[in-house]
Amino acid sequence: MYKRIRKQFSGTAKAGETPRSTCSGFEHVPEFEPHRHIRLLTFNIQVGINTSSYRHYLTRSWQHILPHRNRIQTLDRIAHLIGNYDVVALQECDGGSLRSGYINQVQYLAEAAGIPYWYQQLNRNLGQIAQHSNGLLSRFRPLDVTEHKLPGLIPGRGAIIARYGSEDDPLVLVLMHLSLSKAAQQRQLGYIRELIADYQHVVLMGDMNNHAEELLTQTPLKETDLIPLPESAHSFPSWRPEKALDHILVSPSLEIRRSEVVSYPVSDHLPIAMDVALPKGYLETF
Repeated sequence: MYKRIRKQFSGTAKAGETPRSTCSGFEHVPEFEPHRHIRLLTFNIQVGINTSSYRHYLTRSWQHILPHRNRIQTLDRIAHLIGNYDVVALQECDGGSLRSGYINQVQYLAEAAGIPYWYQQLNRNLGQIAQHSNGLLSRFRPLDVTEHKLPGLIPGRGAIIARYGSEDDPLVLVLMHLSLSKAAQQRQLGYIRELIADYQHVVLMGDMNNHAEELLTQTPLKETDLIPLPESAHSFPSWRPEKALDHILVSPSLEIRRSEVVSYPVSDHLPIAMDVALPKGYLETF
């Protein structure tokens, strides 16, 4: 499949049916192994546009609409990185439109990285022009995966929730891309807060377009006990990181073995990585 998709890009792509949210299915996806630590990564890939300067927002803006041959090389570089992780949250993916050569970028990255399960959430459907999407890639079979449209004045933001492990006490991963507006973030995080209220082992990961201090003190997340990365974990812009907009926030029940901003500037955001382990008491239930 990976080779076939690459060949698609070298010729003139033909428009097919309008893509929708889709996934790989669970066939050949290994069961969750709770005794292992889990390597997490969140990455805003900017639909495969290689941005390394503010001027590129102008000079390469056409790549948000039209295909570009170097985009596939950028995706291959991203796939090389994400192949080192167990669960990956992707933001600003294209689900298969003109600009991506009608390639579902979530599927492409999963297959190029050798990750068996993928889920693409279509959040803003602009037909053949763009298929704005989030993505989940996983080496483990989740209990279930659900998608949620986040509230906001302008529609088009979403979250994916994947549950792993025990049905009675699961590990819950919430993958999201929040709006730029602070008012919209309040509504969106209030919605997320309700979704995670009954769970003990929670991970929130994604592009949250805000700093952790404000997220955890000035939004509905202040009602949680989530643990952030250090304030110095700047991920934007990738060529001169000054803002911490991308996050992995975890419940105190989860042991953080390692966390870092990955120096891998192929998008306008840098990826964030974290290695977590479940508590021993939780593992004994398996």
